[in-house]
Amino acid sequence: MREASQLSLLTTNGGMPGISEDFTEQSRIVVHRGDACKFMQSVPSNTATLIITSPPYNVGKAYETRRSIDEYLMGQEGLIDELVRVLNDQGSICWQVGNFVEDGEVFPLDILYYSLFKKRGLKLRNRIVWHYSHGLHPSRRFSGRYETILWFSKGNNHKFNLDPVRVPSKYPGKRHYKGPNRGKPSGNPLGKNPSDIWEIVANDWNEEIWYIPNVKAAHPEKTIHPSQFPVELVERCVLALTDEDDWVIDPYCGVGSALIAGLKQERKVIGCDKETAYIEIAKERIRAYYKGMLPIRPIERELYVPQGKVSQVPDEWKSDEENTN
Repeated sequence: MREASQLSLLTTNGGMPGISEDFTEQSRIVVHRGDACKFMQSVPSNTATLIITSPPYNVGKAYETRRSIDEYLMGQEGLIDELVRVLNDQGSICWQVGNFVEDGEVFPLDILYYSLFKKRGLKLRNRIVWHYSHGLHPSRRFSGRYETILWFSKGNNHKFNLDPVRVPSKYPGKRHYKGPNRGKPSGNPLGKNPSDIWEIVANDWNEEIWYIPNVKAAHPEKTIHPSQFPVELVERCVLALTDEDDWVIDPYCGVGSALIAGLKQERKVIGCDKETAYIEIAKERIRAYYKGMLPIRPIERELYVPQGKVSQVPDEWKSDEENTN
């Protein structure tokens, strides 16, 4: 059993708002079981400041029906129409996807999705790389260890709060060497812009690649969902692209990681998923958050450090000289 000291617990001081099944202006938490496109039709236009999700990848997982890549993309267009309608003029969409692989050929879904958003007038602000270490090891191509987040804004007046997500500067003592500010520090005392390749590792957000472990068996947030969002992946987007009391929507919310990231930062949240089991887990996790009992992976802790013989090089792989030492 994992020791309690290995987990970080999300805590809150306030009471828990009610969880609504359907959208109302008075709600703070909406968790709906059903079809995402049909449900979004019930949400008023210009409601959301951030829509962040990871749509089904069409790779044949338990909750997916595998289709041709063209059919898969066409099946998303109706939902995207609704999401653009629901997004307000200061709002952003963060669309996190990986690759579709068929007969060994890789189809980069972010490239294929780009035109679906562009033709609806959205503007791509960043293509963010999420890097992780664990996954399958193909025998006929290199192992895939990243996915991408397409960040689109609805217009040019989008919210962007840089200060809450700044990372420590590599050279904080650097100074201007000429001009009217000569001799003064040239950086920002709050840190630097984290760039579009992020890595969240030991010592807070101090690197430039979004290295966030994917949620696998050893991850403290792991549930039954096979493609679960890490809470911290969403949290930086929430901090940068919304303010308190803004609406954050995840139309494919799964077990609710994006909703928890929004609630952590005092946002109102809407989630939808067609799977009853995932919706029930999402509600359980939200309740656990408000009780201070929700485990998450601490940013400063490595996910797992292997021990024992499994972490050692097998004798069969060693040279004769190494085996005699």
